[in-house]
Amino acid sequence: MLYAIFCTDRPGMHELRLATRPAHLDYVYGPEGEIIKFGGPMTTEDGGMAIGGFMIVEADSYAAAESFALGDPFAKASLFDTIVVKPWRWSFNNPDD
Repeated sequence: MLYAIFCTDRPGMHELRLATRPAHLDYVYGPEGEIIKFGGPMTTEDGGMAIGGFMIVEADSYAAAESFALGDPFAKASLFDTIVVKPWRWSFNNPDD
């Protein structure tokens, strides 16, 4: 099943995001990240600064998707103010259709 993971940074955490980014990239590009279908950072209006993240993952259960989200080094470093995990159905422009 597909799950949407939507994370919003805590205010004033840009330096923490930068410091934790290498570990985050190792996580999402490592074996754990193989469940990611697509994703990327949410940014300020001008695109100049990341302020959160969004991704779609394919997991066997809600618990597995949530565990992936909470295992992200960004989450472990308390970068996020909120982490929302919701089941998601790909309806438009699905490349598998």
